[in-house]
Amino acid sequence: MIKKIFIVIFLLAGFFLSADPLRDAVENSDRTAKNVSRDVYRNPYETISFFKIEPDMKVIELSPGGGWYTEILANYLNDSGLLIAAHFNPKIENNYLKRSRANYELMLSNNEAFNKVKLVDLDSTLAPASSVDAVLTFRNLHNWLGPTMDEIFTNSFNALKPGGLFGVVEHRAKPKTSFNKMKKTGYVTEAYAIQAAEKTGFILVDKSDINSNFKDTTDHPKGVWTLPPSLRLKDLDKSKYLEIGESDRMTLLFMKPENS
Repeated sequence: MIKKIFIVIFLLAGFFLSADPLRDAVENSDRTAKNVSRDVYRNPYETISFFKIEPDMKVIELSPGGGWYTEILANYLNDSGLLIAAHFNPKIENNYLKRSRANYELMLSNNEAFNKVKLVDLDSTLAPASSVDAVLTFRNLHNWLGPTMDEIFTNSFNALKPGGLFGVVEHRAKPKTSFNKMKKTGYVTEAYAIQAAEKTGFILVDKSDINSNFKDTTDHPKGVWTLPPSLRLKDLDKSKYLEIGESDRMTLLFMKPENS
């Protein structure tokens, strides 16, 4: 009898040691099949691991769009952490962006799994000063080029605790691509992204090729939106762009200095 008890304890210990809450979050049943199909390009498990996100952290997701990463992060942070989603201001004049915010709110309200997600405006201070552990942004920098990026980066920096992490995934332009071309194509150079972050006060901690795609030449007729999932050219050369897959992306990790 005692031997059986020890065996049970051993097996339970092995189970808890092998538990992987991030893997569970990536594979959670609340994710839509359409979003799961993009994992092969977006590598969520590897990306969140690289950003050193732990389930008890308070995390801001900047401009979460339709909620691709929200489906994962809300699950991962649900028990002991907090996800703050910084979406477009509902009073914004742009109707497309206003609809994007409304659709995101509808997504949150239609699923109990998102009950703990805190929604704030992207153009706000995001959170009280020095109150969050990490800020993440996925494929958004091209929308913020110029003063908007400076403002969002500054608010992110201020919201982070000293030593807090700032994770960036963005479509990667070829080195020395002009500012105007970045705005037109949706691809941003690593140099521009790093310079903008360092100007704010962040320190570059690491970079990764997790989300690289060396099939992507970055010179498409409709910029990054030529590639999936947008496929702006519709059926024209569709097989060609499906073969390339999603864009080549930089994955950068910054930190707010401990003495800030």
